[in-house]
Amino acid sequence: MLFIDAPHVSFPDGFTPTLQLLLRWVHFMAGIVWVGLLYFFILVNTPFLQEADPATRAKVVTQQLPRALWWFRWMSVVTVLAGIWYWMMIVTADAHNAHTKGGVAIGTFFGLWTLAFVIEMGLLMAPPEILRKGAVFGSIMTLVLAAAAWLYLALNAHGWESNRLLAIGIGGGMGWFMMLNVWGIVWRMQKKIIRFTAESAGSLSPMPPETARLARIAMLASRTNFVLSFPMLLLMAVASHYPVFGV
Repeated sequence: MLFIDAPHVSFPDGFTPTLQLLLRWVHFMAGIVWVGLLYFFILVNTPFLQEADPATRAKVVTQQLPRALWWFRWMSVVTVLAGIWYWMMIVTADAHNAHTKGGVAIGTFFGLWTLAFVIEMGLLMAPPEILRKGAVFGSIMTLVLAAAAWLYLALNAHGWESNRLLAIGIGGGMGWFMMLNVWGIVWRMQKKIIRFTAESAGSLSPMPPETARLARIAMLASRTNFVLSFPMLLLMAVASHYPVFGV
């Protein structure tokens, strides 16, 4: 007679491990939708709209784009908030084990990455057109974001910060920056473009001259997010699987 042992299942004690699992699950699922739509916009939708006839372009912009952007911007919020909640639990645990406080780790996270966004916003909204040239804008933002990552490590080198804390402090900081991009730049510009397109299609009038500038700003912010998604995802893996930072 064949006997098969029953599988052994043992759930962790307490609610904290379950909460952390749920936060990571929500973080992953929302992130798939957010980043997936980002890749769709950059790799598929934008090239298609550049080649589409005016009637098709107007229909896509006024009917498909608002729906896609709804999921895009709200999934960015869910992704980032779930990730930050999970990360703050790591900060709290690391600080507790070291008999200290994690205020610097949290404060520099929001301060540095928000400052990087403010600098980017200044570049994109400034009058000189040269600042919106791809090579110029890309070079400046590469230096700004690299400086933010370096400063985060330098300001949190007290000896008790774990690899997970620091890797997510950088990768999650990029996610925070990307969410600010979505709401502070991409959505603001696209709202106007959608409205202009609807008004132009309804009255058969040409698009306002401002449209090209708005589209350029939205495109640069979106491409920045596209490029940043790769190191961001790498650092999420580094957090648990490739210890190179801290203790």
